[in-house]
Amino acid sequence: MMNENDIVDLLKKTEQIGVKIWLDGGWGVDALVGCQTRQHNDVDIFIQKKDAIIFIEMLSSNGYSEIWMEYTSEDHTTWQDAGDRIVDLHLFEFAEAGMMRYENELYPSDILKGKGTIGGIAVRCLTAEAQLLYHQGYKHDENDVHDVFLLCEKFELPIPEKYLNG
Repeated sequence: MMNENDIVDLLKKTEQIGVKIWLDGGWGVDALVGCQTRQHNDVDIFIQKKDAIIFIEMLSSNGYSEIWMEYTSEDHTTWQDAGDRIVDLHLFEFAEAGMMRYENELYPSDILKGKGTIGGIAVRCLTAEAQLLYHQGYKHDENDVHDVFLLCEKFELPIPEKYLNG
């Protein structure tokens, strides 16, 4: 499990090495609403590809090792430490005017304009609208349902039909 103290520690270490991160997934949702709302198995982080080496060195020096997952790719790796804390690392690069590239797909870079807090620390994260969009297109679980309903309530967004029909 990744608790709030783990995230704050990771945020501080990332700041020390000068790498900008954006939170996604459950911690990204909790950052947007300003508090931890559920338990988290991992933390999803987006960083620029240009910062990958220094970020991975920081993870490794703090006891994290890369583990293979079915979704592992050149731009998406997973890192775990002896305490079973997991960092789900997503690498992107800024592309042409107002776009970002992740896994050879282009997305509007505005998705990175979310702002939130974790443990009283200001963090960058994906916007609520982007979070909602990326919680679709796969079989969701109870954590996804929690996150989607929380985002929709907090930001007055319509609940996606997929989540209304179970």
